[in-house]
Amino acid sequence: MIILYHCMSARSFRALWMLEELSLPYELRMLPFPPRVLARWYLDINPLGTIPLMISGGTRMTESAAICQYLCALSAPTHLQVEPAEADYGAYLNFLHFGEATLTFPQTLVLRYSHFEPDHRRQPSVAEDYAKWFQARLRTLEPLLSEQQYLCAGRFTAADVSVGYALLLAQHVGLASRFTPAVQAYWQRLQQRDAYHRALRAQEAAAHAQGVSTVASPDTR
Repeated sequence: MIILYHCMSARSFRALWMLEELSLPYELRMLPFPPRVLARWYLDINPLGTIPLMISGGTRMTESAAICQYLCALSAPTHLQVEPAEADYGAYLNFLHFGEATLTFPQTLVLRYSHFEPDHRRQPSVAEDYAKWFQARLRTLEPLLSEQQYLCAGRFTAADVSVGYALLLAQHVGLASRFTPAVQAYWQRLQQRDAYHRALRAQEAAAHAQGVSTVASPDTR
């Protein structure tokens, strides 16, 4: 049984969405945000204090995009991954990590300097600079998504889960108004997926059952 430690709508949502897409059995353990402050016992399990933490047998993983890649490999063959022999293999890997390294990273700084720091440490100009950084990098997807429904290989893949989470985070942060038309249409398509809705329901049900707040809590690391 896969165990996933998760905060509401945080980076760990990538792993949760992938588990639902792949129909893999899992146990969802909800944490208050930030767990390194509000659930100090969690540091004994994950000294980083971050989420996700996924445990699969003897495997322990804390990087959300890597977990997506791992789950696909574990479930192979699956149309959710692109194989090395396929022409879009490189694009698949690039977009899989683009979602975290390029699109999520600047948003965590927007959150930090506009929401999570004490009032005297907040820096609106820094937050706006990183919001513009996110917007500029997201804009690079517009030409591609104007011509195709998904990022690569002519189908929905784990790369779309990775980038899709970055768009979900942008919605929570208040940056969705900066989506270009094709990106907005792409985000609407992703939200129609059954597995996406199952993941949303799963986190809410688990949070209620485990006495954790259902307010979205993206992790700023």
